[in-house]
Amino acid sequence: MKDIAATLRAWMDAGRPFALASVVATTGSSPRPLGTALAVDADGTAVGGVSGGCVEAAVYVRCQEVLESGTAATESFGSTEEERFYLGITCEGSMEVLVVRVEPDDPAIGAALDAILAGEPVSLVRAVDGPHVGDAVAISPNGFAGRLELGAIDLPAVSGTVRGGAVEGDTAVRFAVEVYSPPPRLLVYGGVDFAAPIVRVAKTLGFRVTVCDARPVFATEIRFPDADEVIVDWPHRHFDQAAVDADTAIVVLTHDAKFDLPLLERALASEAGYIGALGSRATHRDRLERLREAGLAEDALARLRSPIGLDLNGRTADETALSIVAEIVAVRNDARAGFLTNAEGPIHH
Repeated sequence: MKDIAATLRAWMDAGRPFALASVVATTGSSPRPLGTALAVDADGTAVGGVSGGCVEAAVYVRCQEVLESGTAATESFGSTEEERFYLGITCEGSMEVLVVRVEPDDPAIGAALDAILAGEPVSLVRAVDGPHVGDAVAISPNGFAGRLELGAIDLPAVSGTVRGGAVEGDTAVRFAVEVYSPPPRLLVYGGVDFAAPIVRVAKTLGFRVTVCDARPVFATEIRFPDADEVIVDWPHRHFDQAAVDADTAIVVLTHDAKFDLPLLERALASEAGYIGALGSRATHRDRLERLREAGLAEDALARLRSPIGLDLNGRTADETALSIVAEIVAVRNDARAGFLTNAEGPIHH
């Protein structure tokens, strides 16, 4: 739902009800994760998707039916070989999709969308089956919004869970929890020519991007219109004030020891999930030696990725940016980052 949040919020603000179809369970090979959503309004306009194409038409029809009836339902797609043939599902996976009608004043969906768009953490807990299928509550640091009748569930205890269940009377009730975290951060140090396309690509992938350079002529909003922040400061001084966690990626592009080394000493001691620095292999060897002299241990130095990026043999700034951001994504996803055509096993692992 995250990728269509702005459109759904606009529909609600305009008083337009819509049907929301969300992936709540998958088995086997599935191209989209839990929480992926397709929405259809009364005019038949569709946004998002649940499968990458193979069951979109069937889900679209189901959305129109639920939008008209108002009755929520959980549907299974691809659970049998016959159904996969009928729907044109070529992979050996199946999925369950929860379809609900969303009114413009829906408190749970509205609160979840507001939190997503504000970059705040929120969990959306929804009944997948049982007598109250489709009921939902949004849980955020600001409290609860919505209604979820699931017996004696302690809602605060489930906010970090992926799936779970409860018993209401003699009926087993399943629920799904969609957890939306704030966007990952990318700190780009150095306003060089590679930085602008890195910012563009990273923003497309949902990162919150900060560009920092000590040189005012290079750190300008005109050069980096897509960045969330453009800071004029020494990189290490800015880093000392930055909130860095495991969802933070750090890209060092200045290629100048007086900027790079003080910054990398701090970055390699932080919790940052990715740290990469521009430079040749010779530059990297020299940089490592200087960092050793500064007292950094080998396990810290092993975290530094340089030369930076995946091996795409790119030459242009755009190709270099693609290589760097692709490596960040690969590290975040703990991926092999090789050619899929040469790999074995599941595509989505």
